[in-house]
Amino acid sequence: MTSATAAFARLVTIMNELREQCPWDRKQTIHTLRSMTIEEVYELMDAIDKSDWVGIKEELGDLLLHLLFYSKIGAEENHFQLEEMINGICEKLIIRHPHIYGDVKVADEAAVERNWQKIKAAEGKLGKSALEGVPVSLPAMVKALRIQDKAKHVGFEWDNKEDVWKKVEEEIGELKEAILLQNKAEIEAEFGDILFSLVNYARFLQVDPEAALEKTNRKFISRFKAMETISLKNGNQLSDLSLEQMDAIWNMVKKQNSID
Repeated sequence: MTSATAAFARLVTIMNELREQCPWDRKQTIHTLRSMTIEEVYELMDAIDKSDWVGIKEELGDLLLHLLFYSKIGAEENHFQLEEMINGICEKLIIRHPHIYGDVKVADEAAVERNWQKIKAAEGKLGKSALEGVPVSLPAMVKALRIQDKAKHVGFEWDNKEDVWKKVEEEIGELKEAILLQNKAEIEAEFGDILFSLVNYARFLQVDPEAALEKTNRKFISRFKAMETISLKNGNQLSDLSLEQMDAIWNMVKKQNSID
């Protein structure tokens, strides 16, 4: 038994003991765990964004515990056993990697992805629509990216990024028209279309729009807190300053950040 196998077996044993002996753990269901699992995933994302490997290790452990928790409940309710879940993913990986476990030849990662989609289709995993398999509860921006990626696999795709940008500009024009007409429903719809088109453009630029926006969020937070610090050093609350004064401090902070 390898050290990793022994460690996994130890965690399984602890999970079983907690489920049997701890009042809180006994009370949990797949539904009560759901929101906590989502929180654990986001904590892992925070650690990844910071390249915090100590945090990544810790958050992966928390997430692994949740996976075992769901598997334990599944076994208790006679839906599946832990080994069935593990063997299931093993078989799936072997079947969907015929270039590793079979005699299929591939030239690049694009070929791997095409094969993956063909195998899923043969398994009946794609359903009636090419868009099936996109989780309903995904955050909207991530969902938009997944939808566009799936549409691409059936050939519903722009030829180049220039055409995609023209679509962005077209949607901006339609938003301006809706604003002039003061049509609230149309304004919301056209704004959504702009965001969807920008996500598509990001995909063509090979930029992760979610990651890009999060970096901007963090940048704004850092600069805003610096503004607050500068204001306090000058004996003022930020809210006491005029917009022009705040803008001047913002530009100063922005210039300092660009130098750093």
